[in-house]
Amino acid sequence: MRRTVLCYGDSNTYGYDPRSFFGGRYPADTRWTGLIDGTDGWTVLDCGENGRAIPRRPQELQEAEALVRAHPEAAVVTVMLGSNDLLQYPSDTAEHVTARMETLLTHMRAALAEARGDSALLLVAPPPMAAGAWVTEERLLTESARLGACYRALAAKLSLPFADAAAWDVALAFDGVHFSEAGHRAFAKGIEPVLSSLARGN
Repeated sequence: MRRTVLCYGDSNTYGYDPRSFFGGRYPADTRWTGLIDGTDGWTVLDCGENGRAIPRRPQELQEAEALVRAHPEAAVVTVMLGSNDLLQYPSDTAEHVTARMETLLTHMRAALAEARGDSALLLVAPPPMAAGAWVTEERLLTESARLGACYRALAAKLSLPFADAAAWDVALAFDGVHFSEAGHRAFAKGIEPVLSSLARGN
């Protein structure tokens, strides 16, 4: 049976290759979304976007809602964001990021209920950053490491399924932010059983 998962995220969902200077991405058979696509009957809608942070403005939230409504076939919607918030907004803490995530998830869940009442909304905490070319501040290491626990508490508050990529040994590239090729494989291996469990629940 074919099942569709819509993956809403940033460059690590898009599959950005940090060795590229022009926004290039890893090949489909290297990206975690590409590795999941076709596995165990999954069809993946890759809605990753380079540089995406959690929507802040009403128009951005409406765009996220519209994306969900446009794909009523999605049995599962994954949301993995937060790293760019910490990178782009120096005053942000894990709590600030989590508060915005709560607003986004509330909007997306309402849109999902309209589009397809039995869809699962999965919150995924990105793996913590590591020291690298993009990560030279202790704040980024500390707050990205705290994000998983904050997201876990949020998922419990909203009664949503949760997965923490910190548990999957996702290798990062030289910049300390983006998945390496091995990292994409590890992420795919980690998330696939989570998706399968949610599909059985539906």
